[in-house]
Amino acid sequence: MRRLAPFFLVFTLPLMLVLGVELGGLWTILPVLLTFGMIPALDAALDQDRVNPDEARGHSRWFDLPVLAWVPVQLATTAYVLWRLVSGDLSGLEIAGSVVSLGIVNGGGGINIAHELTHRKQALHRAFAEILMTSVSYTHFCVEHVLGHHRKVATPDDPATSRLGESFYRYYPRTLLGGLRSAWLLERERCSKRGIAWWGLRDRRTRYLVVILAVYAGVYLALGGLGLGLFIAQGVVAFSLLEAINYIEHYGLLRRRLDNGKYERVRPEHSWNSAHRVSNYYLFNLARHSDHHYLASREYDRLRHHAEAPQLPTGYAGMVILALAPPLWFRVMDRRVADWNARRAEAG
Repeated sequence: MRRLAPFFLVFTLPLMLVLGVELGGLWTILPVLLTFGMIPALDAALDQDRVNPDEARGHSRWFDLPVLAWVPVQLATTAYVLWRLVSGDLSGLEIAGSVVSLGIVNGGGGINIAHELTHRKQALHRAFAEILMTSVSYTHFCVEHVLGHHRKVATPDDPATSRLGESFYRYYPRTLLGGLRSAWLLERERCSKRGIAWWGLRDRRTRYLVVILAVYAGVYLALGGLGLGLFIAQGVVAFSLLEAINYIEHYGLLRRRLDNGKYERVRPEHSWNSAHRVSNYYLFNLARHSDHHYLASREYDRLRHHAEAPQLPTGYAGMVILALAPPLWFRVMDRRVADWNARRAEAG
């Protein structure tokens, strides 16, 4: 239970969001300050977590508690915050701060948990992942991430792998359009092989579209045009945070192309790793990304630290801030990519 308790820290995000909306003023950006202020500071102050779980213990169902409990908490928090924002007693700046904070909560917390659940075998877990991704208007991620990104990661064919010398602002439109196109083609191929008709809900292209339009209609009927606009806006903030994290995770790393034309197997060295303790508590060990791509079926509590993989200089929150300032990003990361590639070349 001592290993489990820190992963409940993520629930401070919706708590601070609701508190900030109720207090108003600058309090509305409490989740932003926590995510991009306090967490990086704690990452820097505390020792890193390089201890790996006991392989013999396997996955404990107790570790499912925080990820499953998050689903109703996020949905209730989103509904409450949007209701408060359309009530008419908040200023424009307070609404803007609350929407950004809601997007950070649903992106940093919700999308990350959806990512964990979409890799699970249980149908209920994958359904929860789709629900969370619907709440940020980004359901195609459930298709593209598993069937596309994990197969093509660290290659020029992957829209979610950022290239050396590519700023986040150049990467962002490329990954948005490329990910959507990839998801469409992958699902079309899957349905064709299985004989699934495009007009049925088993085709996720159809199901996702029908569900998101139904959600938009429900939000509009309940909260009006303003409520729908704010719902869409917080989703944009949320999936933009997701893509900023994607930008960080594989920047400049490439798999070698073999003589047969295929790429080498995905290994830990094809993802940037981070052992920063607090970020990993809030992100359910997402920053142990090297192991996640090496064996995607591992639940978050079993992910391992790989000391031999390339290491980020700080946790994900700090790296997102850096990515938004390309000159600083290139100064910090391009040298690390060059050093890493030189080490790989020497090792053969």
